[in-house]
Amino acid sequence: MAAGRVAVTWAALVLVAIAVVGGPSARANTLAGDASSDWTVYHGDPAGLGLSRTVKSVDTAHAAWTSPALDGQLYGEPLVFSHDVYVATENDTVYALSSTSGRVEWAKHLARPVPSSLLPCGDISPSVGITGTPVIDPTRNEIFVVADELRNARPAHVLVGLNTASGALEMQRVIDPPGADPAALLQRTGLTLDKGRVVFGMGGNYGDCSTYRGRVVSVAENGSNREYFTVDSAPGEREGAVWMGGAAPVVSASGDVWVSTGNGSVYSSSQRYDGSDSVLELSPSMHLLQYFAPTTWPSNNAQDLDMTTAPILLASGQVVLTGKSRIVYLLDGAHLGGIGHQETSLDDACASDIDGGSAVVGMTVYLPCLSGTVALRVGHSPPSLRILWSASSGGGPPIVAAGLVWTIGQDGVIYGLDPATGAVRQHATIGLALANHFPTPSVGDSLLLVPSSNRVVAFRAR
Repeated sequence: MAAGRVAVTWAALVLVAIAVVGGPSARANTLAGDASSDWTVYHGDPAGLGLSRTVKSVDTAHAAWTSPALDGQLYGEPLVFSHDVYVATENDTVYALSSTSGRVEWAKHLARPVPSSLLPCGDISPSVGITGTPVIDPTRNEIFVVADELRNARPAHVLVGLNTASGALEMQRVIDPPGADPAALLQRTGLTLDKGRVVFGMGGNYGDCSTYRGRVVSVAENGSNREYFTVDSAPGEREGAVWMGGAAPVVSASGDVWVSTGNGSVYSSSQRYDGSDSVLELSPSMHLLQYFAPTTWPSNNAQDLDMTTAPILLASGQVVLTGKSRIVYLLDGAHLGGIGHQETSLDDACASDIDGGSAVVGMTVYLPCLSGTVALRVGHSPPSLRILWSASSGGGPPIVAAGLVWTIGQDGVIYGLDPATGAVRQHATIGLALANHFPTPSVGDSLLLVPSSNRVVAFRAR
């Protein structure tokens, strides 16, 4: 371990953060209340703000505990509910760990995961199981996951609900879209809840092989009444993945669902726009309400320049969107305007891809730039984007807690960055190589929780 105990004044950030609540990014569901110690959805709430308002300090001098080695790689964020920590593995196993000691309270192995050799391409190995971060409904004491399972020697994606106290099976439902090839699909986004429904995105395996179409899927919590929105839906079209670097769809205060989409198969502006490389606002019933795409969408498609962050909904009514092009777009959330109607944009915001969920404090956005977290200041009148700092540390999707920006680096280190300068204020080695470059920490039960390849490391928070 490195660095000592640092207590940071939190009041200033809290005052700024209060401005976020009540705007278009305000919570549509009570998944993780401010006063609770729970963290039940990707980045802490349906708006994906990545902000803990209750933690005032984190001690990274010594780990509070490290979990046992789990049976597969971790791609999702740890969740916290009712004094347990929940994680899911690529071996299709869901774990409940004691938040006090990290011991396994229960483990539920759902099915045999899909051997990577049976998929047309991809970069998850040796098998693909549960990749997206689960979601917990506290009112039902139920955790939902999507498992990639081998059924009758073929892949299938199954939505599963488990009792949070015991791991008992409450519900399971195959959710592969009609006519789709399950082997060509990867369920990568986190899951979220919206008006009694589980919502998530689907895309393709790494390499965009075979034939798939991006989807946003909404399923009632009892497993009934599946609804889909399809990207690149015209005859002959394909791709348009909804994957967002593992972030969950964003749910607005009205219950609308916001997602970003990846590259499609249309490469010419003379052809009809295909829904790719965009931000989409969908109704709870999965109908398209509005969208934005840059004028470069055909060339973005040709160059695999996905939009790969979750849409960032600000209290000002503005929306921030970015991805592999490293161009940040600022949009009017009430009037996305279709193609090419951004309020402003900022080129070369990052030296590498920007993938996953961001953290938001007021009008400051902390972006998940793979080469190091980037802090961005957003202006409303006039619309503006300004880089405050670019860090050389971290890079995984950040959260804000105890007055620091927490991000996991590819070097297997959790960094706590100064929100004003990006300087490293705390850091600690989490001990094991990472399974991927999308891991993100969480906060709950007076702990900062950090996933490594196949363990969870906990640090005491107060």
